Amino acid sequence: MHQSAKKSSSVDMLNGPLYGKILIFALPLIASGILQQSFNAVDVAIIGHYSTSQAIAAVGSNGPIISIMVNLFLGIAVGANVVIANYLGQRNHRAVRESISTVAVISLISGALLLLLGLLLARPILEMMNAPDDVIDLASTYLRIYFCGMPFMMIYNFGSAILRSIGDTKMPFYSLVIATISNLFLDWLFVAVFDMGVDGVAWATVIANGINAAIIILILTREPAPITLTFNSWKISTPDFKKMLQIGVPAGLQGMVFSISNIFIQSAVNSYGAQAIAGSAAALTFEAYCYYIIVSFCASVTAFVGQNYGAGKLDRCKKIFRICMTYAVVICALANIIIILNEDSFIGIFSRDPQVMYYAKIRFHYILLLQCLASSYEVSGAYMRALGYSVLPMVLTIFGTCILRLAWIYTVAAHTRSFEVLLSIYPITWIITGILIVTAALRLQHKLFKLKTQPATM
Repeated sequence: MHQSAKKSSSVDMLNGPLYGKILIFALPLIASGILQQSFNAVDVAIIGHYSTSQAIAAVGSNGPIISIMVNLFLGIAVGANVVIANYLGQRNHRAVRESISTVAVISLISGALLLLLGLLLARPILEMMNAPDDVIDLASTYLRIYFCGMPFMMIYNFGSAILRSIGDTKMPFYSLVIATISNLFLDWLFVAVFDMGVDGVAWATVIANGINAAIIILILTREPAPITLTFNSWKISTPDFKKMLQIGVPAGLQGMVFSISNIFIQSAVNSYGAQAIAGSAAALTFEAYCYYIIVSFCASVTAFVGQNYGAGKLDRCKKIFRICMTYAVVICALANIIIILNEDSFIGIFSRDPQVMYYAKIRFHYILLLQCLASSYEVSGAYMRALGYSVLPMVLTIFGTCILRLAWIYTVAAHTRSFEVLLSIYPITWIITGILIVTAALRLQHKLFKLKTQPATM
């Protein structure tokens, strides 16, 4: 019975048509991403209705800080996904079991490290970002409590990476549904009933993440072999760990650098005051929702190409890349347009303050409207990582999303002191980075596939 249930929730990536399978794989990921983002969005919305603009800013402006600390380990989870998917494509079950064991240990270590870093660095980073005096104490409190849930978050993300490698994106989604409902109820209970404010929404998120982690562990212990998670033989396989680091660390560093550039932009936004911070935080919520559409097709590329490249199905790899890129651009663009056409209603979920809405609309028009352009470099970079090459997309993304943005902040944006000009750097860098990484991905594909199809010489 359990085996048949698993067949219905997994996707056969190696055989049959791809369009439907990729969409079936990606849709639960999109929904999962939206639910994960909803943890913070619900926090911001509840605080917005029961507290002040300063509290909204404290909760909503911490995204870049959380990202910079978490992204390195999420990159390693991507590496784990690629390694396990390759072994599954090769039908090497012993190696799959060793990789699962390695991932279990890494998730616990990374969660503990993030907890320690969050407790130590929360306030210093906020001070570096020039957080206003009327925001910094609340923001620091929120961050320190939030990071108490990092061990749970890492367990969920590494567990999800394991399930994605076998084509199962539905079970992590079901887990997140339960966790999100728990977070919503606890937010309301702690803030509206017990008047705990920022502390309340932070603790609600920690508890919800704990529920999420417990569910994903339960799911993994009930998986059929070779994916089954057991507790009696956990150890790190050095070769697998090295492979995960080779692919995952550049991906994680790329995400960290991306977040660093966003911290500098957030610092510039902070200089416009609490209303600008709150408006930017509200708009950023919807950018994150749409960004998860792109990320979901990046995960699709990673899993599908990982298995098919391991199985030597090169033409199928090319087709997967084209399909995922098309889906990411089109679906993200549709979501961007729908949100902007209903901008008053969406922003009003968080605040009806005219100034907050003013700044949120600027961010909608200058960033959200063109966000689908980010698909170009995100999906291409994921394709290169699935082929085992992670350093080049990292370098190109650092140039496009960090160096160019920092140059813009300290030259053009500093000169004009315009909120609109500050935000214009996003679409500019999406276009430049996209051209660079799409070109690099196509060149790598040509080189690798040509070598694999050449006949062996005596």
